[in-house]
Amino acid sequence: MAVECDVYKSLRHEYMYLYVDQKDGLDRVPEALMSRFGPHEIALSLTLDSDRHLARENAAVVLANIAEHGYHLQLPPADEGAS
Repeated sequence: MAVECDVYKSLRHEYMYLYVDQKDGLDRVPEALMSRFGPHEIALSLTLDSDRHLARENAAVVLANIAEHGYHLQLPPADEGAS
């Protein structure tokens, strides 16, 4: 299954992204999450299928989250130096 996907970048949190189906846009993203995500801009649009290589995410997981929840939230990487 392929999905036309928009990826939004948070302007409040570096390296935080929301993946959504283009046909739904941000309509299925809960208001509480949008408040936390803050100001945003579109980072890219792509056709996403389970075979697509993404730099930090598993495409099959992203697709499953979009289908089930209406979005996939990519969080900033954990600080590798933190204990």
